[in-house]
Amino acid sequence: MAELRVPIEDMSCSSCAATIKKNLKQLNGVTEANVNFATDEAKITYDKEKTDISQIYEKISDSGYTPIKKEAIIEIEDMSCSSCAKTIESKLKTKKGIIKANVNFASDQAIIEYDPLEIEEKQIYKAIKETGYKPVEKTREKNTKKDKTESIANKKLILTVFGAVLAAPLFIFLIEGIFYPGLFPDKYLGIEKPWIEFLLATPVQIILGYPFYINSYKSIVKNKTANMDVLIALGSLTAYVYSILVLGQLIEGGIYFDTAAMILVFITLGNYLEAKSKSRASQAIKKLLELEPDTATRIIDGEEKQVPVDDLEVGDKIKIRPGEKIPTDSVVLEGSSAVDESMITGESVPVEKTKEDQLIGGTINENGVLIARATEVGEKTALKKIVNLVKEAQSRQPKIQNVADKISSYFVPAVILNATIWGAVWLIYPETLAGFVNWLPLWELVAGGPEVAGGTVSVLEFSIIVFASAVIIACPCALGLATPAATMVGTSIGAENGILFKGGDVLERVKDIDAVVFDKTGTITEGKMTLQDVIAIKPNPQPKQKNNKTKTKTNPNERDVLRIAATAEKGSEHPLAKAIVKGAQQKNIELKEPSEFEDIPGHGIKAETNEGKVQIGNKKLMKRNENDIETSHIEDELKKLEKKGKTAMIVALNQQIIGIIATSDQIKPTSKEAIQKLKERNLETWMITGDNETTAKAVAEQVGIPKQYILSEVLPEDKTNKIQQLQEKGKNVMMVGDGVNDAPALATAYVGIAIGSGTDVAIEAGDVTLMRDDLLDVLKCIRVSEGTLSKIKQNLFWALFYNTAMIPLASLGLMRPELAAIAMSISSVSVLTNSIQFKNYKPDHDYKLLNIKK
Repeated sequence: MAELRVPIEDMSCSSCAATIKKNLKQLNGVTEANVNFATDEAKITYDKEKTDISQIYEKISDSGYTPIKKEAIIEIEDMSCSSCAKTIESKLKTKKGIIKANVNFASDQAIIEYDPLEIEEKQIYKAIKETGYKPVEKTREKNTKKDKTESIANKKLILTVFGAVLAAPLFIFLIEGIFYPGLFPDKYLGIEKPWIEFLLATPVQIILGYPFYINSYKSIVKNKTANMDVLIALGSLTAYVYSILVLGQLIEGGIYFDTAAMILVFITLGNYLEAKSKSRASQAIKKLLELEPDTATRIIDGEEKQVPVDDLEVGDKIKIRPGEKIPTDSVVLEGSSAVDESMITGESVPVEKTKEDQLIGGTINENGVLIARATEVGEKTALKKIVNLVKEAQSRQPKIQNVADKISSYFVPAVILNATIWGAVWLIYPETLAGFVNWLPLWELVAGGPEVAGGTVSVLEFSIIVFASAVIIACPCALGLATPAATMVGTSIGAENGILFKGGDVLERVKDIDAVVFDKTGTITEGKMTLQDVIAIKPNPQPKQKNNKTKTKTNPNERDVLRIAATAEKGSEHPLAKAIVKGAQQKNIELKEPSEFEDIPGHGIKAETNEGKVQIGNKKLMKRNENDIETSHIEDELKKLEKKGKTAMIVALNQQIIGIIATSDQIKPTSKEAIQKLKERNLETWMITGDNETTAKAVAEQVGIPKQYILSEVLPEDKTNKIQQLQEKGKNVMMVGDGVNDAPALATAYVGIAIGSGTDVAIEAGDVTLMRDDLLDVLKCIRVSEGTLSKIKQNLFWALFYNTAMIPLASLGLMRPELAAIAMSISSVSVLTNSIQFKNYKPDHDYKLLNIKK
């Protein structure tokens, strides 16, 4: 049994603790759960075989409370293939306090969620070191990421050049032996050619081979598994050791120092090209990290001082001159300017900024001096959140990766077994196999065949050639890179266009949606309500209300109606209320504070004012509870306003209707175009709103949403149910909303998209975050998803096709080991190159080369 302590936020009383405890005990494997409200902590005893820490955290979250966890993003050196990443990941998951661990070979990083009460970050670093790999200690990330990738690539290049210089004579000797026997003398400076080959090959074997041998040792001895390095080490070392035995006259045969050296040179060259390709594939993160300036101009007591950006604190006053980068998230206090936000939002047109406008750190101030106040610093800035989100997205792989992982987990042992079997079969039945393949034109060129079949080498020698070739040719590097490389590029394309995916799994789901549900206000429309109409209504005679001593004005005019309504709404933050209050202020109407105020979601508001009891809302409010206010005499006015797409609200004073106020919200310029293009892809487009049916139909008609796909008069808490009902009908629903009010519906949908702008966007609300208020980005999101998944499938196809085609060739003796090394390196680089070709794709149009059909 294992014990776990979890810190918990949001508990307000002991009954909260009791609820969490009850729900935790429902988990299979949890034998004891004690939740302490006083210490905000849970202590759980559980069986690791039946449940894991991530399920415990999810159960606490499902109970409506927040288990506190931390996240560490750690760069890792020395990983040579995807099985290395899986080894580290498996090791981390065994550590107490680790909630989730994702290790990505393509990006050379691990993203770990952990319980801060159970494990510290330094212990996570130690756990990685125990697996034999090197975690990079944290420094300022901005420059180290670029320096690190360049350093690794440069190191591989130096090793390749060193090995190539020594292996070049060996290659010449090989060509001579195959095509021009006797062309060169047998001795140089009195040293026989085999010993010259030994002297040239040995430094290559020691220096270039060292990383492969060390990693093989770690893999087999420490981690009880086998990775790509084991295959490389086996192939090269087999040829080298065999050649030494022949050189020492312990056995008879040929010399293969050239093969041993060239295997390592070609593999190292492939690793160099991989490092360069991976660096190019992760350019989006580098560009984002490079956006943050090093210094800022801080104003203290009227004096300006240059300080490091890391020294800024929330509340600091800063000055941004024309052409400078905005040092951190802030709000404008003085001045006006245009700001280039393209690297953050994907919006190419500079945004005008003036007093009280939000600024995003890393964007560029173009033409005016701005004085601003820092609102977020460090890891809490929009830029850092985006960087971390993109990193997390690159580590979370789509489900299709499970196929590659499953194959890779069995692949290396299977390859060694296959090579051993074929080496043995060639040793035992050389004549039979040689008779089968002797007719192939490649036979003499690539192998020569065993001497018993008219070839040039001994049976043992040829068996060793087959073993080395079969081991090297089947390295699963291309298979391990296929998915993460494409995912890295896809998420980078998204980030560059202001589309933030939370993971490769989200990328995979987006392409499968068949219905898109748009929230109306703030999504299809601008979300900026303006006052349009104020209509005074002569009150109908109403029965006298008991204890109602306030007299209602007999014939209120439009100014009276607006004053009464604005006074009642003054305490509300709702967009409709703000529109009414702003409209009254523009008419210079003096407003007083309401003495009481109650917001009734989905209906309206009630307030006590100096005029009396005011109610503003829809017809449901007029009939709610103690109300029974007659509305039939204003039906025609309401319908006229609603047919124009306006939101009409009834104003009642002391149980009598005195007027109607109408507001409207402008439809975004691109909403109609985006919805039309989604329909062209045979996607159902729905609209969900709390507005009445008439108003909803008017807006839907303007943007092209069919009447049968309108969900009107939906209360905020009922949006989730509507999404669930659609999904129960077999639809994969994409919900597009503002990311705050629609959070439950976004979480329920097959894919949730939070649409916003700049620092106001709710990054945590959906699976995808759009940095701009533009519905065309929903279309771009789908295009990026489809393109990325097509790239993944292309990569997997070529990786699997390569192994399927090459393993039989090597097993049948038709592939020399050095040629196998070249082919293996090319396969990995080709997968990366195919992914990088996608990097320049602009999702303004469908990716034509993919021939996507919906």
